Amino acid sequence: MAQQERRTVVCVFCGSLADKSGHHLEAARVLAHEFHKNNVQLVYGGGTVGIMGELARTLVSLSGPQAVHGIIPKALVEVEEGYKDIDRQRGTTKDSSPNRLGKAAERVVSHSIEESDYGLVTIVPDMHTRKRLMAQRVLEGGPGSGFVALAGGSLGIHKAGVVLLNINGYWDGILQWVRASVAEGLVSPENAGILTQATKVEDVLKMLREYRISNDRLKLDWGQE
Repeated sequence: MAQQERRTVVCVFCGSLADKSGHHLEAARVLAHEFHKNNVQLVYGGGTVGIMGELARTLVSLSGPQAVHGIIPKALVEVEEGYKDIDRQRGTTKDSSPNRLGKAAERVVSHSIEESDYGLVTIVPDMHTRKRLMAQRVLEGGPGSGFVALAGGSLGIHKAGVVLLNINGYWDGILQWVRASVAEGLVSPENAGILTQATKVEDVLKMLREYRISNDRLKLDWGQE
């Protein structure tokens, strides 16, 4: 019986940009309404703009801040629009003392609906912790818990090259997705080159050696990433 009483938790992966057509933003709003009707708790990347922000803000407006749990690396807090005045807000840390956000390695901050449009926020040190906590929340959820992917792109955190060895067109679908993301306005043309393609084994190491970092990446301090 205890299993049946646990709330469904759904982790949604989506982008921090708005698509040109607005179709993906609308899908995020509709998904939020479905979550509200079915008492689902959202776990997401903690963003406050684009598709991420639309999803979280809509669900909070319907179900309240407890329905949304954003998990965000501290490096992204510095550039997220919705966190610009966060230093003036008081949160509750694990030791129950008020602190500024982004200083502790891991902290859960709860605001009332008047103070935050994005629900509960956990600030973590890096992307690895973010992904682990997202998965953990889903695995602790009740029946129907799982993962959903909406539209989005890539942050391009590390400086290492990524080469798809595209033999017999195996990776064509991924490359088509990148082109579609650029067309939708969810990935910049410059960042489309974060993934590179080799059609011959002999070219792989050469492409890694010649890999150049996109000039359009967010220039953030990711610590150990």
